[in-house]
Amino acid sequence: MDSRGVEIHEGMMVGGSAPLALIAGPCVIEDAETPYRIASTLKSLTRRLEIPFIFKASFDKANRSAIDSFRGPGVTEGLQILKRIKMELGVCILSDVHRISQIDACTEVLDVIQIPAFLCRQTDLVTAAAAAGKPVNIKKGQFLAPKDMANVVHKAASTGNKRILITERGSCFGYNNLVVDFRGIPIMQKTGCPVIFDATHSVQLPGGETNRSGGERQFAPVLAKAAVAAGADGIFMEVHPTPEQALCDGPNSLPLDDLEALLATLVGIRTALSASAT
Repeated sequence: MDSRGVEIHEGMMVGGSAPLALIAGPCVIEDAETPYRIASTLKSLTRRLEIPFIFKASFDKANRSAIDSFRGPGVTEGLQILKRIKMELGVCILSDVHRISQIDACTEVLDVIQIPAFLCRQTDLVTAAAAAGKPVNIKKGQFLAPKDMANVVHKAASTGNKRILITERGSCFGYNNLVVDFRGIPIMQKTGCPVIFDATHSVQLPGGETNRSGGERQFAPVLAKAAVAAGADGIFMEVHPTPEQALCDGPNSLPLDDLEALLATLVGIRTALSASAT
């Protein structure tokens, strides 16, 4: 675990000697109340387990498979919902931007700005997000080798922003499938950035159900455990009270009720790894 820590918020660090972090929430903001309930549950859970927690939810999923796929409420309404969660529950907030024009409004609410995997090579978007001064989480494109993320990090860091996270979310493996190369975690940590592992998008089957993506959520816990053992600084998961009814990425989302046992196991693995390094 040689990555340096990044301060997300006063008193919250990710990476380095900090505890294993969790970025979790629903794929998309479906309404005003569902993400609030999820965030409240996750806050209580992570507080018990002493896990640094960042709540995530997208206000717009601009890269859906089909034209009629649910995208979310949009930036204005979505940020209002996220702001309520932030203010009332006192949790850090992450969401993704798809256009430079969204960044100014997002900086007023978000604690972490995320660059989607498909857009990680869009130089203007990456540098504009980083220039906003907030911590930036850049997802590794499914089409990039881990070492290629050094160039992406250099783009973001060229703005003077050093608070950069990288998230691994699997690599294209033929059609409609992803595979994870866990060598990527230490390779990307050589950039000096903490590396997060996205356990649920890594089991996605992109476009695997013709007009939407499929997924194999049963494998997400296996990959999460392997990632922590490989030295990941945090875990990213999409969770939902009823994944079968989720409006986006249900097949690869984890049931909210199943999360506590998994997180306790992940913390145990991290503790054992830290003990073996001393």
